[in-house]
Amino acid sequence: MTMLDNNAEQQPTAVRTANANRTAPGNRPPASGSFLDNFFQITKRGSTLAREFRGGLVTFFTMAYIVILNPLILGGFAADNAPTDVAGGWLSAAQVGAVTGLTAGVMTILFGLVANLPFGLAAGLGINSFLAVAVIQEVTWAEAMGLVVINGILIVLFGVTGARTAIFRAVPKELKAAITVGIGLFIAFIGFVDSGFVRGTQGGPPVQLGTDGSITSIPTLVFIAGLLVMGILVARRVQGGLLIGIVATTVLAAVVEAVLHIGPGGPNNPGGWHLNTPVLSGQLVSAPDLGLVGQFDLFGSFARIGGLAATMLVFTLVFTNFFDAMGTMTGLAKSAGVAHKDGTFPRLKSAFIVEGLGAVAGGATSGSSNTVYIDSAAGIGEGARTGLASVVTGVLFLGSMFLTPLTSVVPLEVAAAALVVVGAMMMAQIREIKFTKFSVALPAFLTIVTMPLTYSIANGIGVGFITWAIIGAASGKAKKVHPLMWVVTVGFIIYFARGPINALMGA
Repeated sequence: MTMLDNNAEQQPTAVRTANANRTAPGNRPPASGSFLDNFFQITKRGSTLAREFRGGLVTFFTMAYIVILNPLILGGFAADNAPTDVAGGWLSAAQVGAVTGLTAGVMTILFGLVANLPFGLAAGLGINSFLAVAVIQEVTWAEAMGLVVINGILIVLFGVTGARTAIFRAVPKELKAAITVGIGLFIAFIGFVDSGFVRGTQGGPPVQLGTDGSITSIPTLVFIAGLLVMGILVARRVQGGLLIGIVATTVLAAVVEAVLHIGPGGPNNPGGWHLNTPVLSGQLVSAPDLGLVGQFDLFGSFARIGGLAATMLVFTLVFTNFFDAMGTMTGLAKSAGVAHKDGTFPRLKSAFIVEGLGAVAGGATSGSSNTVYIDSAAGIGEGARTGLASVVTGVLFLGSMFLTPLTSVVPLEVAAAALVVVGAMMMAQIREIKFTKFSVALPAFLTIVTMPLTYSIANGIGVGFITWAIIGAASGKAKKVHPLMWVVTVGFIIYFARGPINALMGA
């Protein structure tokens, strides 16, 4: 137990998903009595050291792209190829890469030790894009990261006071199940897009299969091969199936690149690899540059753009961070089989507090707010059930600061295949939703479909909350809607209307 959570950790009430038989009491491996087993409660949760290490490896491999992608979003190698702030400042891609690995490593290890859950933390893609596209148009990078720190402090306070836990408990179990299913569809859709299997169009439908309705890209074919290999291994219940599939498909990708010289994708090479090319070249080990650590201005944005405008930016960051993480942890806990009947899970308060600290740490290191990653579901699918897997993932992230070339060997198309497989696993939670009851069916359906269609977990949760409260009240069941649901519903209405509100207030 931790000092952050005074509630005794309970034995999970049910083990869901495809791992039910493996983790049933009668099938659990004998306790080893080792320090690691006792500290992380590995045997108690129906896992083994081998599964935890494999799960940690798989989670890292499916998350490793953030060490490459975050610097591309936030930084560059010169001012003319990097997002510049209002003062013309920019972030070095090499420095962003270093702090991305550092913060992800430290926070994931801390989360594993304190919360004892197999969740990886890293820079959140939604918030880093928001910073790079919108926030720095009004403030400097240092001031933007100061806003991220304030956002994290508020989230920590919500966790310490129990407000975040209270809101979590107020969410109906059907909506929690819908959040899990929606996240499953969301990560599968991310996998399809990242692999090029699904692409956007111009002048036609929003998306289509491949290019012009057909698969013409070699990297996309590698994705399909990886999807089939992983799917077969998981269907046959091969231990380490996802990890074996990732390694095998990465080797295939490296061989394909060595023979065909496909190269990185871009406007002049639409059939290239989506993000990183599966090839080792140049220096494999380099010392990280941590010069961005501590380069933030906590209150500078309030002086630059005024209190109201800065407060609205903080509000947006808090709402996105708060509910994205809450929804992600809901889905991951259910997938790992550690969730109780009401959707809560062991060390809930501790998890919320550490996740909030991730936002503080991300802003303080200028790598953007760190949050729980839905990609952790891949490691859970591999058998991870405890914080030991997170410690393994975190150590690998720390190592990635020195081994960026090795990290980039696994192409995004291979990680995308793992996400699609795990998305299919998470769909099992749909059985907990009573679709025959329309007052439940519509909010659950909207929660599920809004996440992938708007590319946002928070949007899906918001639409579900608002619909649940309004339909409940209109159908004569207002008393069954928890008061906190109404509070959050009003908050989401403000969140969705923040554009017009900003315009009206001149912010």
